[in-house]
Amino acid sequence: MKDEIFMKKEFTYEFAEINGKNEMLIFLKSLDKRESAKVFANIYKLLEILNLGIRPKESLSKYVQDGIFELKVSLKNKISRSFYFYESNGILIFTHGFIKKTTKLPQNEINKAIKIKELYLGVKK
Repeated sequence: MKDEIFMKKEFTYEFAEINGKNEMLIFLKSLDKRESAKVFANIYKLLEILNLGIRPKESLSKYVQDGIFELKVSLKNKISRSFYFYESNGILIFTHGFIKKTTKLPQNEINKAIKIKELYLGVKK
């Protein structure tokens, strides 16, 4: 399934909203303006790469588990991670973001992304 994702054209993105709460927007608002702008710039960079039919380098985005991917953004003195998944229509749905403090991805953040994905897809049915 991962490879067929990259064959889709015209990718776009949305932020998952569950019960009126948008974790990705909350995260972006917690950053300063430059940091938030850099996250958005990397989202658009990812979309541009995908729309060209190119697999993104792991330094930008990589598969995590259960259909969840991470977008990596280096900020001044910290690293931002934003989780997303693909809907079948080519929309990247961003679940949430956080500042990574360890070298390993925290399982609780991965579990949060999976839960948001399940809730989001359940609401859309």
